[in-house]
Amino acid sequence: MSTFNAFDMSPVPAPGPDAQPPELFRGIYGMPMFARIPCPDLQASVDFWTRGLGFFELFGIPGRLVHLRRWAFQDVLLVPGPAAEPLGLQVSFACVLSQLDDVADACRAFPGGEVQGPTDTPWNTRDLAVTTPEGTRVVFTAAKPLVPGSAEAVGLADVGIVAPR
Repeated sequence: MSTFNAFDMSPVPAPGPDAQPPELFRGIYGMPMFARIPCPDLQASVDFWTRGLGFFELFGIPGRLVHLRRWAFQDVLLVPGPAAEPLGLQVSFACVLSQLDDVADACRAFPGGEVQGPTDTPWNTRDLAVTTPEGTRVVFTAAKPLVPGSAEAVGLADVGIVAPR
């Protein structure tokens, strides 16, 4: 089995203290993955996702669908429909460390959502969890630089994710 540096084909920057998010991507491509999220109030959800979570409207079909995007391959289709059961739908998106506080602040300023974090994880990321007004749990995950000898580095080495140092 051969491996290669997957960051060469990903819009996600390699972890680091100076990692910068890529540009918002407005091009058209075959979507390898997307979330389809039913919304009781389509316009309120579009407002939350764009002004709170930092997505933009790629296109829409009035009253039927709004295609939102953030980075390349971070696509969401909002459609009219009943809200998800609380925490019934979860989707995760990559981001960089410098974005987490801004997204958290923007979402806290919005009515109808709930923000948890950012919090550090044992798998060496910092995560921000936002529950949107329609009930979707959105997790933004930012990779942290791996510190040799840290608990995260040892834990990841123990399960074969990274070479021990």
